[in-house]
Amino acid sequence: MLNPQILNDIEVYIQNHLHNETLNYKLEAPMDMEYMRQSESITIDLEDYINNHRKPTLNQVLFRLIDDSGESDVDIYKKAGIDRKLFSKIRSNPDYRPSKNTTIALALALQLDIGDTEELLSAAGYSLSDSNVFDLVIQYCLEHHIHDIYSVNVALDHFNQKCL
Repeated sequence: MLNPQILNDIEVYIQNHLHNETLNYKLEAPMDMEYMRQSESITIDLEDYINNHRKPTLNQVLFRLIDDSGESDVDIYKKAGIDRKLFSKIRSNPDYRPSKNTTIALALALQLDIGDTEELLSAAGYSLSDSNVFDLVIQYCLEHHIHDIYSVNVALDHFNQKCL
């Protein structure tokens, strides 16, 4: 059972960090195609751009972190509560993108800090938001080295969030 003081600390953490953000979008008129053709300074070689800005895939980041941890793949997927078939799919298909919850479970199993967790989530196309209670509970647990999935699920449940 998670210490009631930790649950209280998480509640204070959420109150201090929860940002209700409002995004305003401004629609602009589309650029004239002729103008775009004439403006050589705007021309960007898309392949070069992708090659210069592309980051490692989830597959690459995850297995580097597993290697760095010194633990076996089996230990990690068991700690994360992931079955062998799903883990095999992640390993064998570099383009496979697991759910955010699965990615967070892997981060907890690897006992990652917040920076490495954000790197792993980013590689999967996700992030942690200060405007989401679920994400704030995860951030609190990472910052306070609470990596046990059962304890994290107790905290999530306490705040009426979906468990991992």
